[in-house]
Amino acid sequence: MSKKRVLITGAAGFLGSHLCDRFIKEGFHVVGMDNLITGDLRNIEHLFKKEEFEFYHHDVSKFIHVPGELHYILHFASPASPIDYLKIPIQTLKVGSLGTHNCLGLAKAKNARILVASTSEIYGDPMVHPQNEEYWGNVNPVGPRGVYDEAKRFQEAMTMAYHTFHGVETRIVRIFNTYGPRMRLNDGRALPAFIGQALRGEDLTVFGDGSQTRSFCYVDDLIEGIYRLLMSDCAQPVNVGNPDEISLKDFAEEIIALTGTTQKIVYKPLPVDDPKQRQPDITRAKEILGWSPKVSRKDGLKVTYEYFKALPKEEWFKQPKEFATKK
Repeated sequence: MSKKRVLITGAAGFLGSHLCDRFIKEGFHVVGMDNLITGDLRNIEHLFKKEEFEFYHHDVSKFIHVPGELHYILHFASPASPIDYLKIPIQTLKVGSLGTHNCLGLAKAKNARILVASTSEIYGDPMVHPQNEEYWGNVNPVGPRGVYDEAKRFQEAMTMAYHTFHGVETRIVRIFNTYGPRMRLNDGRALPAFIGQALRGEDLTVFGDGSQTRSFCYVDDLIEGIYRLLMSDCAQPVNVGNPDEISLKDFAEEIIALTGTTQKIVYKPLPVDDPKQRQPDITRAKEILGWSPKVSRKDGLKVTYEYFKALPKEEWFKQPKEFATKK
């Protein structure tokens, strides 16, 4: 019997590359797709020698053609950190709208089940805490983060429309802060930013007074939740994340203790529309998927720190990517 085929968009990214690994481990033939605008081929180069992996260098915002059968599609193509989507706002909107439309059209044509990667950012700066799937969010559509937040909200609406109108089998995962090996050290998010500053011997920058909270999920736990959701019968959005909440000030102090740096914390003004609280209510994931995170922040951070520390030293000082395109 031939292997089932799965298309993973954003395959060279942080989460996409881990999904490629998981699906190959589960016995699938994996078709990876990425335009490499924020992805990195180094994340998947270990897969190129495998017969059960193939790669398409393609932008999903343009028409997608994949020959042969497809049983599953996971749409993970998108810039996912503020440093990226503030520099490439149009592409961020396009991959969440046109890219999602193209993936859903392909799923319909191939009679494939599709899972789309949504985000906790659809809740915006939440007025409900912790955030459950019934909460509709508090998003500024014209603020600097609106390009990402609204792209993902549109993505969910489009996905549900294909489910109700065309009968496509759809799944929606709302991903909360995730970390682990293959994150970009310079992607601007709190965890790699703190570790990068510690490695370079710089003070750790906390925005605002540091009282804003985040909840960090280790990547292996997240991938398990995504896999279970894809294989479930749940078409409604499902939060997947770790509800272990911590303030950014306390988190910076954890990183200082982990890395043994002698640097101090410095405070800068809070960016516009930065969420004050972020904590998933994972009741639905527990009840429907039998899923909850297993890896403690202490253990996950150790592995992640060792990964970053082992990078070539020039990576520690690498500036965030500059994007030439203005489309």
